[in-house]
Amino acid sequence: MSLFFAVAANVHGAVHSDYRYESVPNDPLKARIYTLDNGLKVYMTVNKQTPRIQTYIAVRVGGKNDPAETTGLAHYFEHLMFKGTKNFGTQDYTKEKPLLDMIEQQFEIYRKTTDEAQRKAIYKTIDSISYEASKISIPNEYDKLMSAIGANGTNAWTSFDETVYTEDIPSNQVENWAKIQSDRFANAVIRGFHTELETVYEEKNMSLTKDPRKVNEKILSCLFPNHPYGTQTVLGTQENLKNPSITNIKNYYNNWYVSNNIAICLSGDFNPDEMIVTIDKYFGSLKPNPNIKRLVIKPEAPITAPIVSDVVGPDAESITIAWRLPGAGSKEAEVLNLISQVLYNGTAGLIDLNINQKQTLLGAYGYYSSMSDLGSFILNGQPKAGQTLDDVRKTLLEQIELLKAGKFDESLLQATINNFKFYKAQELEQNDQRALSFVNSFVNGTSWADEVGMIDRLSKITKKEVVEYANKYFGDNNYAVVYKKKGKDLNEKKISKPQITPIFTNRDAVSPFLQGIQSSTVKTIEPVFVDFKKDMKQLTAKSGIPVLYKQNVNNGLFELVYLFDMGKNNDKWIGTAFDYMDYLGTSKLTPEQLKKEFYRLACSFRVVNDTERTFVVLSGLKENMPQSIALFEKLLADAKVNAKAYANMTNDIIKSRANAKLNQAQNFNRLVQYATWGAKSPTTNLASEKELKELNPQVLVDRIHALNSYKHRILYYGPSTDKEFIATINRLHNVPAKLKAVPVGNKFEQQLTTENKILFAPYEAKQIYMTQLSNTGEKYNPAIEPLVNLYNEYFGGGMNSIVFQEMREARGLAYSARATYSSPSKLKYPYIMRTNIATQNDKMIEAVKAFGDIINNMPQSEAAFSLAQQAVLARLRTERIIKSEILWSYVKAQDLGESTDTRKALYEAVQKLTLQDVVAFQKNTIKDRKYTYCILGDEKNLEMNKLSDYGTIQHLTTEDIFGY
Repeated sequence: MSLFFAVAANVHGAVHSDYRYESVPNDPLKARIYTLDNGLKVYMTVNKQTPRIQTYIAVRVGGKNDPAETTGLAHYFEHLMFKGTKNFGTQDYTKEKPLLDMIEQQFEIYRKTTDEAQRKAIYKTIDSISYEASKISIPNEYDKLMSAIGANGTNAWTSFDETVYTEDIPSNQVENWAKIQSDRFANAVIRGFHTELETVYEEKNMSLTKDPRKVNEKILSCLFPNHPYGTQTVLGTQENLKNPSITNIKNYYNNWYVSNNIAICLSGDFNPDEMIVTIDKYFGSLKPNPNIKRLVIKPEAPITAPIVSDVVGPDAESITIAWRLPGAGSKEAEVLNLISQVLYNGTAGLIDLNINQKQTLLGAYGYYSSMSDLGSFILNGQPKAGQTLDDVRKTLLEQIELLKAGKFDESLLQATINNFKFYKAQELEQNDQRALSFVNSFVNGTSWADEVGMIDRLSKITKKEVVEYANKYFGDNNYAVVYKKKGKDLNEKKISKPQITPIFTNRDAVSPFLQGIQSSTVKTIEPVFVDFKKDMKQLTAKSGIPVLYKQNVNNGLFELVYLFDMGKNNDKWIGTAFDYMDYLGTSKLTPEQLKKEFYRLACSFRVVNDTERTFVVLSGLKENMPQSIALFEKLLADAKVNAKAYANMTNDIIKSRANAKLNQAQNFNRLVQYATWGAKSPTTNLASEKELKELNPQVLVDRIHALNSYKHRILYYGPSTDKEFIATINRLHNVPAKLKAVPVGNKFEQQLTTENKILFAPYEAKQIYMTQLSNTGEKYNPAIEPLVNLYNEYFGGGMNSIVFQEMREARGLAYSARATYSSPSKLKYPYIMRTNIATQNDKMIEAVKAFGDIINNMPQSEAAFSLAQQAVLARLRTERIIKSEILWSYVKAQDLGESTDTRKALYEAVQKLTLQDVVAFQKNTIKDRKYTYCILGDEKNLEMNKLSDYGTIQHLTTEDIFGY
């Protein structure tokens, strides 16, 4: 690694200073890595394609560092970091602090009390003190600050190894961002504790119906009995969450949230010399902790016999097998990543070809899961109809044996390197991916030089080394296996809702800190709108095919799309046909040979069908584009029937449909579709089991052969010039001289909402999923779009919206809550008012009532409106539609009868709107609407008698909503 010196510019009155940074020769990111005097790390890479900066602030601490008696603490504190500081989030911290101290003391008593009556009495005291404290606090002021500076993507995440805070900010707001974040990390205050605790409960409740999460937790407990990876979970136990300790949280914050344990990771439009001065100005005073107590890892005993466990839950059965491996910071990690791709890469790995391509299981995959200290290799498979989980286990283990025996083509290694290069080139285009690579390096303790040189080192690894590693780590008996079975988890505990007095939202209160940010002067960024006549080209290929063309001048990647305005509504078999194509070869190439060839070219194809369109997408390296087009066109024209594959696929479709009925999210989606369309909808426009079994597969192959004969458009984004591309496509695209019109499709009508009614579908879980839908038939009107955008931002958009504040912050009713007046995607569709919430069963009635109240009696706040308006305008000023997005933006505009970038009119109109305009829109368009309530839940645990007050209840079966 090379060391350089730089002299920072004089920024905002800062004195000149020398800042040492590290960099690596031939680094495509041209990264600079600084270390401030207090130990804080700063990673930077410049990308000037848009006037925005992706920021991550990474703290090298996570769930593995939780005290054993208060698990879930790291994750919970992540939530609390959004509650403000001594300087914002409060109207008067000196008055607020004594109340917060009392709440802390009461929680310490509460967590040590076992008598349930006494606990309720203590909680009542906590609630009453919290109510008084809320009169002084300003909930969501952090989110108001982010809105004021035009930030997007305000969020955070916690894993075992890290807690990361993310903001995407305009490039002219660096100083304000640094001022806010440094105060946040230096002066965090724990407030709004008991309502936020309810949010964390809800997140835990959601995890209880997510079987993959439970399987992963079980795998970790089997592999790592001595490490917190296996002995505790990131979300914590229900018992610990119900007995939290603010004192422990404060100790945790003081120990870990220190300068020498934090990295600021940046990618975007900025001057590095100026940026480091600003960061040093605001973050340089953060205190280090020279005595950070890193986790002492007790060695794990070797696994000498398979560790077998069961997990039960509502989802379909599956099996997971896992081996203990070195972690992400180890020298072995690179080889293990390569091995992972040899086993499974989605196209041509051993599992891809031997299991998924040959349909020996319903589905299977594998991957290297690398955490900082330790890692694992995960295999997962689902049984076909008639198979047992032991059959799946045997099939998966057979692929490991093939790997260990070296029974794979050595060319697969070079193909994997080519695909790694493709993936890296894709990552370089996105600020979030560029900055995330810094986060991973910091948290895992790897050098940036090693990160930059990874692909070169991987390219030198031989097949012999891969086989040696496989035999070293994948023993015959040194694994854990979890049988995921269908059933009821008797270990799940019901978390009853506490009595919470809704806290004050104080929407119009503004701290001096926020006032200072709002009144600060920053360099104006003018909006840039797309000119479709200048920013793209409209060409014509042979047979009169319209082509939307945009040249890629940034790298050697291409994306080519054949866009057909026909989908499953036009032909219910079209999706089945292209699913079937995945198992087909040509007269000269087997399906396996086709997959290997695409993977060798580092190119891929996919055919995506929605209800009204079919997208054929090819992407990859420009130098291999002609070969990949020719290969795909050959498949379209020369696909051959494989009767065995069709029979297998039919059985798998039937099995997959049955599995879908077991999944909570899929049940809820089908319920919402039922409410939107009625009993006959695009989602129920499916071939029946009888039709599938009786179909001659040649019918599907004929559809594949015929695809190119229908009218379509072509979208191209890539390095070829327009003349080069047209010449290539005219030479390789197999189409008749005259294209056929697309077949007329089934017409499905979205249901008008004429009365209040409840559609209730059954699903046994600790939470309900609920949506309200209202459709009055109003069609697209560009004149009201500015009001729609501003209403959504103000009322139901992000963390600063009315809905979020009322439903989550003030009342603790949900982990997430949203409400949106959704604009149509096409001229023929209407606007739809929709709410979403997931909450505990015993909060259902309260949630329905609260939603209805704020929708019909929308709280009014000039301060909140001003922030919403600023957020919309800041987004429009700094949003850039670039690259292939220009082509898709044009398609979207055409769908709505537009020919220009409608954001320009939106930008001009939003500036003139007032709160009273939004209030009038709410009264005229939103207030007192009729709703269809979609509720997915467990009837025996719900207050159904109270629910009937909101409309007639229609009970639906699982078969009703799925249509089979």
